[in-house]
Amino acid sequence: MGFEHVSLALLHYPVYDREGRVVATALTTIDVHDLARLARTYAMGPFFVITPLRSQQELGLRMVRHWTEGPGANHNPTRKEALRLVHFVDSLEDAVGVLKERWGQVPRTVATSAKRWPQSTDCGEMARRIAEEEVPFLILLGTGWGLSEEVVLKADFRLEPIEGWGYNHLSVRTAAAIIVDRLLGRYGR
Repeated sequence: MGFEHVSLALLHYPVYDREGRVVATALTTIDVHDLARLARTYAMGPFFVITPLRSQQELGLRMVRHWTEGPGANHNPTRKEALRLVHFVDSLEDAVGVLKERWGQVPRTVATSAKRWPQSTDCGEMARRIAEEEVPFLILLGTGWGLSEEVVLKADFRLEPIEGWGYNHLSVRTAAAIIVDRLLGRYGR
């Protein structure tokens, strides 16, 4: 059993910088590696890296090709398998379009944030929806200082933040792993 109908999107735009301005952030290849491996581990659908910056897409594609077609493909076949899930697109709308074409319906978008938003959905409820509803889902992850308010408020769902013991500044890779395990992991079912 897999979760091919659930995909991840790592947004590099529109996100905030530390001063609260909407910016496009730089791609971090470790994010691409680790989130692709996360998506493959949970048998998820495509993993979208969203950036309108051509130079960043080219950097990411060069890295992915190294591991899927180049010397890395033979060196580490499991990484090749994971990185095949990666799609670089210009915008969130492009990612939604790819999934609409694949599934014949628009995916439900799930915004994540370190901040609590009105009408947030807890992980238990979202896990239930993912398991029961026959629709695709796209989990939105922000880089920099988080997804823009516009993206969060346009999403179909806003996931409750991960709450620890007072410290609230996880890397996107760490937050994604916790969220995906809570939504798709065997302990959440």
